[in-house]
This record gives sequence, C-alpha cells and structure tokens, in this order.
Amino acid sequence: MLECRSKPATAEDLGTAQDLLDTLAAHREGCVGMAANMLGVGRRIIAFDNEGEPMFMFNPVIVKQSGAYEVEEGCMSLTDTRKTKRYRTVKVQWQNEKFQTRLRTFTGWTVEIIQHEIDHCERIPI
Repeated sequence: MLECRSKPATAEDLGTAQDLLDTLAAHREGCVGMAANMLGVGRRIIAFDNEGEPMFMFNPVIVKQSGAYEVEEGCMSLTDTRKTKRYRTVKVQWQNEKFQTRLRTFTGWTVEIIQHEIDHCERIPI
C-alpha cells in the first residue's frame, strides 16, 4: 500500500540530497525543483533553484502562509500545466545538511517552487 506522505529524512539520506542537486543541475534548462520521490525515494527532501543558487531542504514544513493566488504550473512528471493555489509569502521550517533546524520566509518565484516540491512530499497530485 502506498503511503500518503513521504517519510522524514535522516542523516542517511545525504546522498539522496546530492542526487537531487545533481539531477536538478543536469536538467536546469527545464527544471527548477525536485522532490526525492521523483527519484523513487519516499523521503521528505526537496532541492530547488533559490534565486540562482541550488538549495536543498530536509523535512520542510510550511508553518505560515499569506497572500493566496491562483497560478498555472508545469511539472517534469506532467506533459501539460495545471491551475493550483499558491501563497505569495511562506515561512518554512526545515533541516540543513547537519540536521540543524532552520526557519525562513520566502517570496517570489522561489516560494512557488518550494510549495510545489512540498506538494510532492505530501503526495498531493501535481
């Protein structure tokens, strides 16, 4: 039976984070974010383009959001685009490569990517 959500990432998943960054770099022309389950790994890990710099998060959780709007998004796992609700400002809690907890507010294009990749972790249809 398929679980509804990806399992929490652990220190044993550092290699998966690097795989995500490498895959993202290899597909930079058409991809700005990825989640571990896109590589067949059911862990809460995302990697994305953070204003030109690659970044990854272990166990990201949205703790606050504001400014709802509708957007049309594409995805590497789809051939078309779809409409979805996103937020203009999102505060995210996650763990870095040393599994230290971080908290930051994101806006702009980056916040849309983060929300999309967290949807993958939550197994929300993309």
